Amino acid sequence: MLNSTKISVLMAVYNTDSSYIKRAIDSVLNQDFQDFELIIIDDGSRDNSRETMIQYAENHSDKIIYIRHSNRGQSQSVNRGVINSSGEFITIIDSDDEYKPHHLSTCLQEIKNYDLIASSTETIVNTRDDYYVPDRNDPTKLIHLEDCILFGTLFGRREVFTGIHFRSGFAADADFYDKAQSCFRVKKVDLRTYIYYRNIPTSICSTAKTQNSSELTNEI
Repeated sequence: MLNSTKISVLMAVYNTDSSYIKRAIDSVLNQDFQDFELIIIDDGSRDNSRETMIQYAENHSDKIIYIRHSNRGQSQSVNRGVINSSGEFITIIDSDDEYKPHHLSTCLQEIKNYDLIASSTETIVNTRDDYYVPDRNDPTKLIHLEDCILFGTLFGRREVFTGIHFRSGFAADADFYDKAQSCFRVKKVDLRTYIYYRNIPTSICSTAKTQNSSELTNEI
């Protein structure tokens, strides 16, 4: 892209409820730091959410870029977003989450001495069980979200995201962070400026947890 910007925010969307998409986009548009672009990657959605995304892109053409491709999964969608981005820094937001108004400015402040950061979240749950997800090293066990790396909290310099691609599959975010540790300056920080909704049953983590529980039940 010809024009550069400070931060590229990438949002992959697949059949997400339009009300969640609006919430996520609005939270980006309402940041107290405005030198950003929002790249929406429509991962082959088959519901009416496409209309919502296109309308936002048309109404905010100075801020939003809309891309659509066939269903490839979150990782490949984010990888495509990186290719089409122009930001000095790159970050992600899940389409059913949101930023607090100072999220981007806080991340910029925190990353001064690092190449990539991942932060803790303000997590919205229905029950305490929602704080736990399958352990990527042993899916039969659960670990607390505080011990995880989450896609949406990754914020880093462009060279990190162009040098390392996200693999497909569960815990691709943690895998990306692990690879980055070997060649970049990385840090886990406690910001809680990213609002993570774990009370949505169709989220990737919820789906994986449900599937894991079902598999264990079948083994008994």
